[in-house]
Order: sequence, then C-alpha cells, then structure tokens
Amino acid sequence: MDKAQLGLRENWQQFTLLVIVNAFVGGMVGLERSILPEIAEVEFGMAAKTTILSFIIVFGIVKAVTNYYTGAFANLFGRKRLLVLGWIIGLPIPFILMNAGSWNWIIAANVLLGINQGLTWSSTVVMKIDLVGEKNRGFAMGLNEFAGYVAVAVVALFTGWIAATYGVRPYPFYLGIGLSGLGLLVSIFLIKDTRHHVSLESQKSEVKKLDNVFIDTTLRHPNLSSISQAGLVNNLNDGMIWGILPLLLASLKFELADIGIIASIYPAVWGFGQLFTGKMADHFNKKRILFYGMLMQGIALILFPMAEVYVHFVVLSVILGLGTALVYPTFLAAVADNTHPQDRAKSIGVFRLWRDLGYAFGAIITGILADYFNIGTAIYTIAGLTLISSFVILFRMK
Repeated sequence: MDKAQLGLRENWQQFTLLVIVNAFVGGMVGLERSILPEIAEVEFGMAAKTTILSFIIVFGIVKAVTNYYTGAFANLFGRKRLLVLGWIIGLPIPFILMNAGSWNWIIAANVLLGINQGLTWSSTVVMKIDLVGEKNRGFAMGLNEFAGYVAVAVVALFTGWIAATYGVRPYPFYLGIGLSGLGLLVSIFLIKDTRHHVSLESQKSEVKKLDNVFIDTTLRHPNLSSISQAGLVNNLNDGMIWGILPLLLASLKFELADIGIIASIYPAVWGFGQLFTGKMADHFNKKRILFYGMLMQGIALILFPMAEVYVHFVVLSVILGLGTALVYPTFLAAVADNTHPQDRAKSIGVFRLWRDLGYAFGAIITGILADYFNIGTAIYTIAGLTLISSFVILFRMK
C-alpha cells in the first residue's frame, strides 16, 4: 500500500472519485424532491399535510440515527465498508417507488433512503476531510456538498420534467436504478479507505480530545453545540421547503413543470454556491459566515408566504439557496476544526444526527401548523426559529 499523505493535491484522484460518488448520493434524494407530494395527493388521495409529509419525517429520523452510527463505527469498521453497505441498501429504492401500491410502501422506501443517505453521505464527508488534512477543509466540504446538492437539483428538475411529460410513475424513477448501480460499482472497485490518513494526522494534531463526544458536540462545547443547533434548524427549514413548497405552488395553480423548476432552483444555488462559500470558510471568520447565512435564510422564509408570481418565488429561492450555501460547508469545516482527528468522525456523526433530525422536526411542525392553521403560519414559524438560531451563533460561538 502507498504511504498515506495529507492534502488535496496529493489525493486529488481519490478526492475526485468521492465527489462523483456524492453526486450519485444526492441524486437519490432528488428522485423524490419535486414529485412525491404530488403522488400523495393525486395517486393516493391524501389531503392532510401531516400525512403527506410523513415520508420526510421517516427519512429524517432514519438518516439522522444512521449518521450517528456511521460516525461511531467509522474507525471500527472502516469508511469504505460503510459506504458500500449504504449503496447495497439503496439498490431496491427506485423499484419500490415506481411499483408502490400504497403509501406504506413509499414510507418503506424512505426508511431505506434514510439508511442509504446516512451511510453514504456521512462516509464521503469524513473521507474527504481525512484526505485533505488541516488545510482546505472548507473547500473540500464545499466541493462535497456542491456535488451532492447540485445533483439533488438536477435530478429534481429532470424528474419534474419527466413526470409532467410521461406521468409521475414509473419513468422518473428509472434514474434511480442507474444512480444506485453506478454508486455501488465505483465504491467497490475504485474507492480506498482513509483510516491511514487519520492515523497520520493524529500524530500532528494539537486539538484536545473531547471528554464525551456526544455531550460536548450537543451541549457543552460552545462552538460545537452552536453548530449543532444551527444544523438542526437549517434542515428543519429545508424539510419544510421540501414538503410545503410544492403544495404552496400547487395551491397557486402553478403547473407541475414550473413547480419542478422552482423546487430545483433552491438546491441548485445552494449546491453551486458552495464552490465559493467552502473556500471562504478557509479564509474568513466561520462564526460570521454562519450568522449571516442563517439570517439570510430566515429573511427569505418570512417573505415566501407574501410571494404571488413566478419571479417572486425564483428570487426568494435564490436568496434561500445562498444563505444555505454559506452555512452548509462551514458547519462541517468548523466541526473538524474543533475536534481531534480520532474524535472527528464521531463528532461529525453527532452533528449530522441533530442536523438531519431537523428534517423530521420540520415536517412534523410544518404539517401540524399547516393542517390546523394554514401554510403561511407554518412558514412564518419556521422562519422565526431560523432567525433565533442565527443569534444563538452570534452570541454563543467563540
């Protein structure tokens, strides 16, 4: 085996392959992004927002828990093994979605999707940070999240177009067969484990090990706990946009193709923006980047219920995407900065546990408020929580 070296240039081939793999990972989420709420209403006759958003609740909880165990087991079993396992679990997902005869099968597919995303996305995140070492962490995370979320946007746009042209099932989900198959093959035959890079960095690191990784990352460490709460709120509002935006646009009589375009703009800006914001996190104050990013999200969300025409939703989706692009790679780079290499995978797993529980909390809160009040009330509530989160960062982070 070649001697391990740290650095982006030294590991550019493996790094590039991991970027490609993460694009496949993001594409699996994009399969559902613009059309699943439509399937719930049209094919299964579901009206209650809480019931429709149940697939996001299940996905968020399962992915969050899987993130935690991926981090906990990364050093024990190896990153590559967990990555391959994630793709094996992902293989049945498109077949279930295209053939589901009841909503319970959709829920089952999202259980598998949550496990798939937790294992694969968490593994690629940790492996990229392992490869680059202390330098260029923000840029590395920017590239990782860029690949994943641009793939979400592209596949969401493409599936929206396919659904509008050929119907919501089965054709949009054929993409998932190719994504999961390619992801598995590349992971088995081309990806190498990175545990040796962790051992090398551990010899040089001056960061103290955490007393209790879970408690410190969740509550006790000022920086790590501030990042964790912001991650939770970020995905809380993302879960709301995922489930509610297509329904809001449908209530305003937008065509399915237009809904697909608008639903794809936000993750597209989020994804492309991270090419620049990730690099910013290597050079500018991470606390300020996180504060302004969360603030932008909150302001954009407050304005969504006031939007009426196509251009309004496009502009607000761009602002929301920019705010999310600022925080997403910065979260992960900041967690890595504040943890010892031996604690890193576990701490990132805990952060991603809380972050992706935001999907579930967002869907539950949004569904209840939308059913008992209206969609506008749900959006205003989530916007308020996002603004509060930005000020937690401002006043608690060092």
